[in-house]
Amino acid sequence: MSTAPALRAIEIKAFVPAKDFELSKRFFTDLGFTQRSEGGGVAYFNVDGCAFLLQDFHEPALADNLVMHVLVPDVAAWRAHVEAQDLAGRYGARLTPVVEQPWGITEFVLIDPSGVCWHIGQNTPGFQPVGRLPDPLP
Repeated sequence: MSTAPALRAIEIKAFVPAKDFELSKRFFTDLGFTQRSEGGGVAYFNVDGCAFLLQDFHEPALADNLVMHVLVPDVAAWRAHVEAQDLAGRYGARLTPVVEQPWGITEFVLIDPSGVCWHIGQNTPGFQPVGRLPDPLP
């Protein structure tokens, strides 16, 4: 009987469409991501250990149905940063208030200039469903 090698993964990233590639690069930089590289119509962005690939490609049906979730340690700080940067006014982004969801995430939604929905939230303190990633250590 043979044993298969253990499968491992290092990272998973989504390709996020951009209606206006240059505008979207500025938007995500102002949101707090760092652009690490660019080539062939793709720009690599990250913050801490989280990353995505912004692509110079836009299909409205894809953008309007893509949802990204960013788990952060302090949702209020992220929401304050979005307001301080005036991302809604400067980029036409749409923004919701912070809401405590019944599934244990306290979040706000930001719709980027291309129509992609970004849920930015933190684990709701005291809510511990089975299977959820633990809160990071302080």
